[in-house]
Amino acid sequence: WHPKGHLSFASSHPGTKPFETIAVPYGMQELWPDHCIQGSHGAEFRNDLAIAKAELIIRKGFHPQIDSYSAFRENDRVTRTGLGGYLRERGLRRIFIAGLALDFCVRYSAEDAQQEGFAAIVIEDACAAIDVAGSLVATWASFQEFGIRTVHSRDIG
Repeated sequence: WHPKGHLSFASSHPGTKPFETIAVPYGMQELWPDHCIQGSHGAEFRNDLAIAKAELIIRKGFHPQIDSYSAFRENDRVTRTGLGGYLRERGLRRIFIAGLALDFCVRYSAEDAQQEGFAAIVIEDACAAIDVAGSLVATWASFQEFGIRTVHSRDIG
């Protein structure tokens, strides 16, 4: 849910290309092609997604100067999205995570879920990775280190 000109867009840094890394105030930042821009088709939900029973929609990445991989915390690692508190208030202890990209947003959401006390389970066949500079191998290692389980959608019942 990025505003135009977001810090994470390579187009916001003349002379850079997507998938290059730059230093920003909170650390190193992977640069991305422009994506999920507020109000654009790329930021819309799919037409066939049934969200009528959704209780909460978390918008992340809307701070112009902070990227956001995790559904729990922005990349500055300080700014929270509110998801942890929401889940705790409802007494939830386990979450299933799917989406894009496995080696960035899914990975950091799963890691943060574990750190916040939730059991994180990644639905492997409902994710896709980007695999930039070994990021996928690092993700599998992280899942092992954090005790994050992976399952296939057929195994969820």
